[in-house]
Amino acid sequence: MPSTSYLVSVLAIVFTITLALRALPFAVLRALRGSVLVRQLSVWMPVGILTVLAVTALHGTIAADPHGMWFALLAVAVTVGVHLAFGRRTILSVGIGTAVYVVLLNAV
Repeated sequence: MPSTSYLVSVLAIVFTITLALRALPFAVLRALRGSVLVRQLSVWMPVGILTVLAVTALHGTIAADPHGMWFALLAVAVTVGVHLAFGRRTILSVGIGTAVYVVLLNAV
């Protein structure tokens, strides 16, 4: 069993590295706040992340149940429609799209 001082040293190092890695993006962002690149990333990154998530989820769903493909595509269309119609509220659009998919999958 390692000594207590060794364990405390390791925990201190891990804590310091973790804190530095968590704080670094905020420190860099402060310097880049006026950057065109950061502004573009703030617009397109959420869309990109949701696209990758949707494609991954749909691929798994369609591969598992090809008959549910139309339900999934309809739910995606509802999600996009709600997202654009109600002021780009991600939680609302994803929640309603998920609810539509679950209802279609279980009711039809």
